[in-house]
Amino acid sequence: MGIASDFAARERKKNRAPTRQELAAKDFWEYEKLINPKFFKESRPHLKEIAVTLQAIYEERVLKEDREAPSWTVVETRQEADAFRETYPEAVTCRKILLNLPPRHGKSYSVANFVDWVFGDDNTNRVIAVTYNETLASRFSVNVRDAIDATKLDDSITIFRDIFPDTRIKFGDSAKQIWSLEGQFFNYLATGFGGTITGIGCNIGIIDDPVKSSKEAYNDNLLEEQYSWYTDTFLSRVEEGGIQIIIMTRWATKDLAGRLLSGPEGPEWYELKMKACLDEAMGSMLCPELMSFQSYMKKKALTSPAIMEANYQQTPVDAQGGLYESFMTYEQLPMRVDEKTGQEVMALERIKAYVDTADTGKDYLCGIIYGVYNMEAYVLEIIYTQESMEKTEEEVARALYFYEATWADIESNNGGRGFARNVERILKEKYHTNRCIINWFHQSENKLARIRSAATWVMRHLYYPINWMHRWPEYHLSMLTFQGKGSDEHDDAQDATTGVAEKTGYEEDTWLY
Repeated sequence: MGIASDFAARERKKNRAPTRQELAAKDFWEYEKLINPKFFKESRPHLKEIAVTLQAIYEERVLKEDREAPSWTVVETRQEADAFRETYPEAVTCRKILLNLPPRHGKSYSVANFVDWVFGDDNTNRVIAVTYNETLASRFSVNVRDAIDATKLDDSITIFRDIFPDTRIKFGDSAKQIWSLEGQFFNYLATGFGGTITGIGCNIGIIDDPVKSSKEAYNDNLLEEQYSWYTDTFLSRVEEGGIQIIIMTRWATKDLAGRLLSGPEGPEWYELKMKACLDEAMGSMLCPELMSFQSYMKKKALTSPAIMEANYQQTPVDAQGGLYESFMTYEQLPMRVDEKTGQEVMALERIKAYVDTADTGKDYLCGIIYGVYNMEAYVLEIIYTQESMEKTEEEVARALYFYEATWADIESNNGGRGFARNVERILKEKYHTNRCIINWFHQSENKLARIRSAATWVMRHLYYPINWMHRWPEYHLSMLTFQGKGSDEHDDAQDATTGVAEKTGYEEDTWLY
């Protein structure tokens, strides 16, 4: 009777639907939703993607046909992974993942939960976690350990022990930065970046945000030190075939993530890269619950475009090494005292414009309206856009009228002549003025040579408003990062800026006046 009862119980258990706790023990995303349902929920799909990808890496389900294949395939089950390997005998398994996400989007929290989950799955796992400094390392370690050691106080809340009842912290092992699970000698070590790791190895190595500021991001010596510590110390502690997880918001092309992706082992890394803002024109965000479009735009208004692009959009830009090393700014336009009234008035001698129309659909129209005083140029307005000519003709004409420009140089290359004629027509028909002389001309000189030649003049004699990075962020970003080596994606901002230099003092064409 007892044997029959046991058999019947086993059959009922086999045929019933698994409990949420049983699902969570096998599925990391289900685990996160059960442990903290307020943060991990289906309405935040980026968190699910992180969870699914981490588990796939852990279970060796991220594959590609061979080392030279361009992209990785994430298969759903281990059986499918085995079938993939049978189909492709040269298949490569990914054990290295870069999580490049914006700040405050749950990447470090997800990885801390992942460590708990893998300890519940297999208490022989050994983890070394490296963070920016010892303080943060201790905090990361305590969060992982306390989740495992938590005591249930509320029956409505699920804790780690409800899902993995057999996994516990070893009694008396209370050190913050190194500890073990019951039955094991060592399971977890936390240390600061650059710290000493001796006598201990791991099968899961984690590095969490080694760069904390733009000052560090553009310090080549510091970045080189970090990379050397990674190659000389950290890698020596990760076992053959061990998992590497690097969590970063991007800063610069030479940061650790950049060095690894561009290095000889770059094809071995799986990069999970997510931008905070998916489409600025549509106001579409990665996770509106964690960062709304309004919050994003407020941050953008107050943050350097270079840092905003790197941290929130995962597009690293390096201010160092650009063609333009510095830029002049002004808080107030030059003033003079009017002899008749004794009042201060603007001292600009003339107001001009230089417009470089877009050559192709991907190029930018760049129109710069500027005042000239004592052979120096003071930028008043910049139109930098990929909009169609029908819209930009109106925009340029309106700006010329508003700033009372008396001369506009417009490159006639690639449709520029028709653009110039339409701007002139709009000024006459809509604004009833012919005060601004429209001078269209063909630019035949080598663009890059012109830009390089005028760069020093631009840095010394062209002045931008003090807040130009916020007024014209795309133009500012282009000027800040332009290398001038022929590999830049766009040079429209630089071309128009060079035109201002040529028409002001660099090659002063005084015969026009």
